[in-house]
Amino acid sequence: MAVAEKTAADRFIDLCAAVTSRLPFGLARLVPPTFLGFCVINGFTFGVDLLLLTLLHGQLGLAVPLSITVAYVIAFGLSFVLNRAFNFQSHAPVGKQAVLYAIAVAINYLAFILGVGSGLVALGVQYHLSRLIAGACEGVFMYSVMRWVVFRKPAESAAGPADR
Repeated sequence: MAVAEKTAADRFIDLCAAVTSRLPFGLARLVPPTFLGFCVINGFTFGVDLLLLTLLHGQLGLAVPLSITVAYVIAFGLSFVLNRAFNFQSHAPVGKQAVLYAIAVAINYLAFILGVGSGLVALGVQYHLSRLIAGACEGVFMYSVMRWVVFRKPAESAAGPADR
């Protein structure tokens, strides 16, 4: 019987697991591979977000709130697809996950992106720096929501985390 070839998603999560298993200071027991995967994927999509923000506001001259919104929607759509396929490797129906994700994104957008991001700009903080600060807040919130709500494994609903 032939052994199935590993998919790109399998290789991604295997790499995350290999890296997290080698973390020093006892962190290997605390940091799940999905957290590293989230950081890698969302680091990439955050770069896409900042690039789009720079193009929309810095080059095209669109207002900061509009530029933030357009860049945010595109980056978070990409984040959903990549996290679903590579990091959390979900095969559950996409409809319910997309609705839960959209709710989380809306809360995140209002609280952190517009609230913190635009609020800091209004206080005189440079728009890239304000976006970085808001990004740190949203990262903690979005990982938690993605792991324990949107892409929750069936066993997690009653028994706790299944990936550790």
